[in-house]
Amino acid sequence: SQLYHEHKHGNLAGYAKYETFPIWNLPLKHPVNIAYEAATVDLDDANCIDPFHLEAYGKTTVNYNRDVEIFPVLKTMMERIAGESPYQSPTDMGVNMAGLAIVDDDAVREAAKMEIVRRYFQAAVDARRTGIHEERVERLELLMNQAGIDSSFSPARSAALLKEETTGGPAGAMVLADGRVVTGKTSPLLGAASSLLMNALKAVSGVDDDIYVISDDVIKPICTLKTSTLHSKNPRLHSDETLLALSVSSATDPLAQQLLDHVDDLRGCDAFFSVILSATDERLYRTLGINVCCEPKYEQRRYYHK
Repeated sequence: SQLYHEHKHGNLAGYAKYETFPIWNLPLKHPVNIAYEAATVDLDDANCIDPFHLEAYGKTTVNYNRDVEIFPVLKTMMERIAGESPYQSPTDMGVNMAGLAIVDDDAVREAAKMEIVRRYFQAAVDARRTGIHEERVERLELLMNQAGIDSSFSPARSAALLKEETTGGPAGAMVLADGRVVTGKTSPLLGAASSLLMNALKAVSGVDDDIYVISDDVIKPICTLKTSTLHSKNPRLHSDETLLALSVSSATDPLAQQLLDHVDDLRGCDAFFSVILSATDERLYRTLGINVCCEPKYEQRRYYHK
């Protein structure tokens, strides 16, 4: 419509689009391009070879179904408005050099595969919560197969499930930047998300795992407040409450301050939980920049879950 109205005013306007994904000069089944399909599974996007570019230039490039399907219409409109179309294919319209910016293809492939897995668990948890969109989960399973991975691609998942099996309660695990995997279990005072957060902070700050940085004298009054005054059925501290307790402890305990000084070291790490996290814990983890995945099951069987 903009081209048409500019033409009516005597102006011959051009048209281009910045299209980051899929990356046109990467292979169709490169994990980065598969990750794009995983990220747009709700739109039902599918990558494909651009047939118009192949016909016009004899070169194989990657685009996606919606651009390819509508290109004949767009090309005809531009020809009717401007007399000719400056583009012979949807790929011609793109302004994208992202593929040429990859300096470590192995690292990029690994990151893309991890993103596909994250999208799978995100869809699986959403389907569990809502009872709909199961077809998205099935589509993502196919995409994982195409990428040569499965739901246990991250070592955090197997570690979390093993921890749950050995402790008998919800558990979590996190892959740190140096590749170490730390775990956390549910305790009488801390939930799995809080326990994992504390153990991860100890690991990155060099504090021995056996040291109790937050004393029970600090935690117990908070638990009592939650149950007695706020009428919560769950006395355990959520991860945001645990960080507040850690902050209070830092006023008198240098080790607590040491842990707080290393919170940013968890940014970009991958965490996995054996049950669906509460919205509070999930929000705190994402605020800290931690990628969160959960097994698509609830800790308790109820008719209604928040």
